[in-house]
Amino acid sequence: QVPLVESGGGSVQAGGSLRLSCAYKNRDYHMGWFRQAPGKEREGVAAISPADGTTYYADSVKGRFTISRDNAKNTLSLQMDNLKPEDTAIYYCAAASFFRGANWMDKRFYNYWGQGVQVTVSS
Repeated sequence: QVPLVESGGGSVQAGGSLRLSCAYKNRDYHMGWFRQAPGKEREGVAAISPADGTTYYADSVKGRFTISRDNAKNTLSLQMDNLKPEDTAIYYCAAASFFRGANWMDKRFYNYWGQGVQVTVSS
């Protein structure tokens, strides 16, 4: 079992910042953040590899979001800066035993998912 427990989120005005956290148990897993807006497909936001910490970002969040992990504390984080109304969604933490870098957004690689936290950005 790789239970994932998310925290953080909330409401903020455009241009503001929020930080999401996710507690995980298995340090060997690739970790990712996904989001799902009403009426839309769940999409990948960012991911990070377990060993060398290689990071991956969706084009829509590059330069604004930063994913990081602290294996000593078993915590995954997503720092979100310069938030935009289009970032409004439920954000999910996810864990994958394996993925190829080019496929980090493929939800089929992710074995475990958190319950999701709401992020709302007002204009």
